[in-house]
Amino acid sequence: MASTRDEPLVLGIETSCDETGVGIVRGTTLLADAVASSVDEHARFGGVVPEVASRAHLEAMVPTIERALKEAGVSAKDLDGIAVTAGPGLAGALLVGVSAAKAYAYALGKPLYGVNHLASHICVDQLEHGPLPEPTMALLVSGGHSSLLLSADITSDVRPLGSTIDDAAGEAFDKIARVLNLGFPGGPVIDRYAREGDPDAIAFPRGLTGPRDAAYDFSFSGLKTSVARWIEAKRAAGEEVPVRDVSASFQEAVVDVLTRKAVRACKDEGVDHLMIGGGVAANSRLRALAQERCEKAGIRLRVPRPKLCTDNGAMVAALGAEMVARNRAASSWDLSADSSLPVTEPHVPGHSHDHAHSHDHVHEVSKENLYS
Repeated sequence: MASTRDEPLVLGIETSCDETGVGIVRGTTLLADAVASSVDEHARFGGVVPEVASRAHLEAMVPTIERALKEAGVSAKDLDGIAVTAGPGLAGALLVGVSAAKAYAYALGKPLYGVNHLASHICVDQLEHGPLPEPTMALLVSGGHSSLLLSADITSDVRPLGSTIDDAAGEAFDKIARVLNLGFPGGPVIDRYAREGDPDAIAFPRGLTGPRDAAYDFSFSGLKTSVARWIEAKRAAGEEVPVRDVSASFQEAVVDVLTRKAVRACKDEGVDHLMIGGGVAANSRLRALAQERCEKAGIRLRVPRPKLCTDNGAMVAALGAEMVARNRAASSWDLSADSSLPVTEPHVPGHSHDHAHSHDHVHEVSKENLYS
């Protein structure tokens, strides 16, 4: 077993949406997880405003990196690499992170790793429960994604089995919270109200669960419309809307489908582990129902603690450390942000020229720009 000193020390930067996350990881040990959130700045708009998010990342970046280094008790020059979310996400927000990562990597003379946001959500579980089993079945549920993924190697082989064909689960939570006038973001507040409501009070539809529907795909648009219409009908009749029961019944419809499909995928693929990640994995009912169904099916459930489920820099650092540990090629200096980076690309590797040469190339370009 390698000593912890031999394990890669990596800093990760995450700016795909409205959280500026900076994490520092040594191997599979979390040393620092610093987050600056701009969620309050978006709340008055009822959703994330890309331009506001990008500006907030710009302002938060350097202080958040300095906070993480201090928290980890390490110096930037001790790092073995800098990892950054290259996609998917909001283009402008991603660009801030990628630019910062390039600047730090170049100034420190460290390799740069552009990694996939979704693969990072899977890899973060290593910080909680140790190395990922291979293969790993992952259910990722967040504001932008609801996906079932099978990963044979988190650094190079992630296969999508199914995904959302319309609204992601987190999006549906936000929209229903808005209809109920509960504010933004919707996930935590609906979870809270649902605890005091009856999940069987209202029979809301379960999308894509018919015999001829795609086995692993998700659809929450019909559910969202159904709930909104139910609420509107109550209001039109001058009746009070039972917020707790609506929250509980809506939430149950979402987590019922998510867990049912995930367990089915594990059985079909012969995988005895299920990992759940992404912001909606912080939902208490999703965790409870997944645990119940996995136990019944003989599947071991791995869910990171809620703070590691939402977007954070630790997950990016975790995947970066895995890239270093497995000697994956570093990204080249022309790494760009890709707002629709496919999950089949866990990281964006470099070109054929070696790293030292790419350093010179960047230096030449910058000198030309300065003096031309």
